[in-house]
Amino acid sequence: MAEPLSQLPTTKGAAGGQSADLQEALRPLLQRVGGQVVQAEPQPGDVPVEWGGAVLFHVRLAEPAAGGELVAPDLTDGLARLIEDVEAELGGRLSELPRAQKQHAVRILEERGAFEMRRSAETVAEALGVTRFTVYNYLNRARGA
Repeated sequence: MAEPLSQLPTTKGAAGGQSADLQEALRPLLQRVGGQVVQAEPQPGDVPVEWGGAVLFHVRLAEPAAGGELVAPDLTDGLARLIEDVEAELGGRLSELPRAQKQHAVRILEERGAFEMRRSAETVAEALGVTRFTVYNYLNRARGA
């Protein structure tokens, strides 16, 4: 059974110290992509995490659907979470921010890889309350700075 990373014990024992340290280091990444550390017997599709020649634990990035077929996680949810994080950092909805803050929000999203996702410019433009063309202008400005 896979458990959310936030529910995993982080105590460090002699044998589990490396595993716990690595799980803690991976926590932000796994939370962002919806990954889970597998505590029980791994299943097909689980990713082994190796360190020092030994498998420390497995990560499950997808959950089996009916019939046992693996379903990839919805990464558009990841973009929504990135946008929510930036809104929390900047103290308000992106659409309500002044222009300079919107540009700053695009810079932050760019740094965090938001624009590597398909159709992300459209999604970010909608959140900002601007056109996709404006988002590309903000990106060009951020990349040129």
